[in-house]
Amino acid sequence: MADVLLNLEGLRKAYPGVVANDDVSFAIRPGEVHALLGENGAGKSTLVKMIYGLVKPDAGAMTLNGESFIPANPAAARAAGVAMVFQHFSLFDALNVAENIALGMDNPPPQRELSARIRKVSQDYGLPLDPERVVGDLSAGERQRVEIIRCLLQDPKLLIMDEPTSVLTPQEVEILFHTLRKLTSEGTAILYISHKLEEIRALCEHATILRLGKVVDTCDPREKSARQLAEMMVGTSLHVPERKPAQATRLVLEVDGLNMASPGEFGTDLRNINLQVFGGEVLGIGGVAGNGQDELLLALSGELLCPGAIRLMGQDVGHLGPNQRRAKGLLAAPEERLGHAAAPDMSLTENALLTGSLRKHLAENGFIKWSAAEAFALRIIENFDVRTPGPENAARSLSGGNLQKFVIGREIMQRPEVLVVNQPTWGVDASAAADIRQALLDLAHHGAAVVVISQDLDELMEVADRFTALNEGRLADPVPTAGLTVEDIGLMMGGAHDMKDIAPEQAVGGDA
Repeated sequence: MADVLLNLEGLRKAYPGVVANDDVSFAIRPGEVHALLGENGAGKSTLVKMIYGLVKPDAGAMTLNGESFIPANPAAARAAGVAMVFQHFSLFDALNVAENIALGMDNPPPQRELSARIRKVSQDYGLPLDPERVVGDLSAGERQRVEIIRCLLQDPKLLIMDEPTSVLTPQEVEILFHTLRKLTSEGTAILYISHKLEEIRALCEHATILRLGKVVDTCDPREKSARQLAEMMVGTSLHVPERKPAQATRLVLEVDGLNMASPGEFGTDLRNINLQVFGGEVLGIGGVAGNGQDELLLALSGELLCPGAIRLMGQDVGHLGPNQRRAKGLLAAPEERLGHAAAPDMSLTENALLTGSLRKHLAENGFIKWSAAEAFALRIIENFDVRTPGPENAARSLSGGNLQKFVIGREIMQRPEVLVVNQPTWGVDASAAADIRQALLDLAHHGAAVVVISQDLDELMEVADRFTALNEGRLADPVPTAGLTVEDIGLMMGGAHDMKDIAPEQAVGGDA
């Protein structure tokens, strides 16, 4: 055990109705990148929360550098040399980089000294940051740098990273990997959680696989294919989404000259957005986070009104709010699961009611039909394999991936004419992601128009008939995905708006 940094022995953690971790044991060595794999609800989040001091184990033991390790809170974990970069950033837009980093440190130095250290450490590790820049003006990749540098300033022995590349471009991923390799060469261990299995194969030396809270396998991921890793996680063969032929001829959704100021101070204004989406097709919209994706979904869903700019089956709906658009068949699922797509403290039945009451007839004469609402929630849980004890459980009790399956399933099962989804498989395991993508393809096959906004280019190439990209609030001309190269995609994401020269083929359904 002399070469072991962190050793876990028989860790167990149970909550009412579910055992999150059961007899989990494995070791992490200095200077290694150790992957923690498992499908949604496998127990990964609970396990790293125990390591980071957010949750206390019910049984078992941890040792760090050969000494007993039972952090009472994150501050104690950081003091012992454990740092964590969370999937969701915890930054204040109105503060600058140095101020944000100071807030995350237990004993921050004076501001001038801290700024100098930020500049030096960020340069040393290939993640340059200006400590004076306001965080609200940073890209998603730069914001992640802030979180990472905040951890590195504490000289961690173990760095936990949860879905660190979910908002990064391929170029930013390469920069991050270079930084992580430099850290491991200096002896820092990294516990790496990701559903992007090709990244796991490229970066990690060891992998521990969890299933239903138990360790079911270990391996060297470099010796496995992504498909083999996914099948180790789920315990069965992996379903590959199947595209079924559909005739995309009926113009369903039109956006004409949409200009809209962002409601947030640090958001992105939409500029002259023009779009046509046909029934039976999936339109993929790519782009780096923060280029107007959230604003576009707000405009299409009706949360922001834009009279005259949006037509559904030829009828102006730009002046209508979300419920009125839903009644006509335009449904949306936003990126933020908790708080936007679902009310955290409401039950799954109540969350099913929130968006399904009109199209599923869950209320009558002002009275809620609770039995019908519960039956709808149960159908979502069953059809989309949502891992939860029952529909009475609160939304916040679900893992992120299971809540995502519930949110997407809730909208699909309302049979929309148009479904707009932002980041449909963000933080979702390979098996669940395949199921969600198949459900979107099936929806289009049955005649709906589907708009998928995503930062996952592999996902867009898999499901989309046509592709376009947002850059600084502007939308490139949609082109067929067939034959589209990585270079083409990079041009579109970088702001090339006229793509006729690289994709002259006729767009699906007409001259969109």
